[in-house]
Amino acid sequence: MADIQGTWEPGFEGVASTLAASLDAGTDVGASVAVFHRGLPVVDIWGGFVDEARSAPWQADTLTNVWSTTKTMTFLCALMLADRGELDFYAPVSRYWPEFAGAGKERVQVRHLMSHTAGLSGWTEHLEPEGLADWDRCTSMLAAQEPWWEPGTASGYHAVTQGFLIGEVVRRITGTTIGRWFADEVAGPLGADFYIGLPESEDSRVSLVIPPPPVDFGALQPSDIAVRTLTNPPLDGAMPHNGWWRRAEIPAANGHGNARSVALIQSIIAGEGEARGVRLLSAKGCAAIFDEQSNGTDLVLGMPYRFGMGYGLSSEMMPIGPRSCFWGGYGGSLIMMDQDTQLTICYVMNRMESGLQGDLRGANIVLAAVTGLAEA
Repeated sequence: MADIQGTWEPGFEGVASTLAASLDAGTDVGASVAVFHRGLPVVDIWGGFVDEARSAPWQADTLTNVWSTTKTMTFLCALMLADRGELDFYAPVSRYWPEFAGAGKERVQVRHLMSHTAGLSGWTEHLEPEGLADWDRCTSMLAAQEPWWEPGTASGYHAVTQGFLIGEVVRRITGTTIGRWFADEVAGPLGADFYIGLPESEDSRVSLVIPPPPVDFGALQPSDIAVRTLTNPPLDGAMPHNGWWRRAEIPAANGHGNARSVALIQSIIAGEGEARGVRLLSAKGCAAIFDEQSNGTDLVLGMPYRFGMGYGLSSEMMPIGPRSCFWGGYGGSLIMMDQDTQLTICYVMNRMESGLQGDLRGANIVLAAVTGLAEA
């Protein structure tokens, strides 16, 4: 049986055995899991190896690229600014970013950026992968671009663009980059080991993700929104192997952390704004998450999703509770928070599966954690 390191409270043994089973089966190579209850850790475990060659064990402080789980950090920054009265989700984006009004986007509101309904799920103009490290270019192209569908009418997963869109609004309000603001206002006060833009000094702790097979777009037409979104630049699981990717601020996709750091930060949501004696949001500020913005088949993901202010909400596809929210990352990472039980569950791994929408590994961890809470 796989050697699981870390700690868990009585009743949560099933979480450790679930991770061990996944490592034993080879569906995981290296991974970490954290569960917080009422702002405190009740599970903090890790196991496996940092690479496919199994050359070194996953450690307590191992970091990896969590892909779109990074978006939850971006949402939290926006929620904090809104809670402070510096950002209005129902205001036009151009109030904060005047250039954004170009190409008929005068009426696009900040809430549309938060909920993937702005019609800007990708770039129209060609963008090479390394272009994602050029903040001004990425944001100026989006500001000049026409929406691909009528904003506010449907969600279309803004897989990479969402971080630039929200991040530029944050930059215009605060005068600093979202990665810096997040470090100063979120990660710092909580003592959380998470980065949007990884310093080179932390590279030695990184487990590089193990990419999945490339996404097959053969059945889709080049004009399809999903293809346009995910192929310019191509969504490549090996991108985090490049130093330029790790150094850049790509607030929808390149956050580096582990289950402990992600769960610590997002336990703020489960605790209605507070965790471990640190308050980042008011309860009212947290409640904005559950203001439904979209509910229907996503134009990029091709499946029904219900979006609140940033986070995914409970739906028929994801029945997680009326005051629960979640999101996950390309390849499988997952974070879920529930305010009724004050429970936060996170799974972070290095071996990626093909899907953009998670897989059974994270779902099994969530089930084991919920079961554990009932037995604790």
